[in-house]
Amino acid sequence: MRISDDAVRLGLLERATLVLNRSWQPIHVTTVRRALCLVFREVARVVSPATLTTYAFEEWMLEPVPPGQLAIRSPSIDIGAPEVILLARYDRVPCHEAPFTRRNLFLRDDFTCQYCGRRCASDHLSVDHVTPRSRGGRTTWENCVLACVGCNSRKADRTLKEAGFRLLRQPTRPRWSPYLNLRPQQRLDSWAKFAPEKRRRVGS
Repeated sequence: MRISDDAVRLGLLERATLVLNRSWQPIHVTTVRRALCLVFREVARVVSPATLTTYAFEEWMLEPVPPGQLAIRSPSIDIGAPEVILLARYDRVPCHEAPFTRRNLFLRDDFTCQYCGRRCASDHLSVDHVTPRSRGGRTTWENCVLACVGCNSRKADRTLKEAGFRLLRQPTRPRWSPYLNLRPQQRLDSWAKFAPEKRRRVGS
C-alpha cells in the first residue's frame, strides 16, 4: 500500500529540529512544524548546518532545497525542512534535572533489558526494582531499570546476588539534555557541529 502524500507531509512536520539559543548552544528539540512557526514569527532563524548561514522565513522560502534534503512540497513552492534553528533573543541554558518518568526511563535505557541486553518494544519491557521494594528498594533513577518480561519473571522478588543477575551498567540519574525526549536514532547527523554528544545515551 502506498503512503499518501498527506501522511508523508504530516510525518515530516513532526520530525525533530534542534533549537539553539542566541549563543548557539543547544537547548531544546522541537518539531519542524513548531520550528517554522517560530521562524515565521521572527522569534528564530533557520540555520544551514553546512554553512552556518541563518535565514529569515522569506529568505528560507527562496533558498533552493539541496539534493537529499527533505522538503515540504506544494504545487507552488518547495521549502526545506529545517534541521536547526537559532533563537533571536533567548540566551539562557535550561538548568533542571530530568524528571523520573516511565518514558524517560525507557529513553535512558534505550528500550534495552539491563540484564540480558535484548532490545524490545515497550510492551515487552517492564520496570524492575534492582533492590526489590519488599526489601526496602525505592522507586528512583538509581534503583530502577528496564527488564524484559523473561528476565523480570526470573529475577522476581530477589536481589541481584540471589538471582545470579548482573546489570549491563549501573543505573544513574541522567543529566538534563536537549535530547531527553528523543531516542538516539532520532537525532540528526547535522547536529554534531553544534552538539558533539548527539550519539551519547541520555544516561551515560
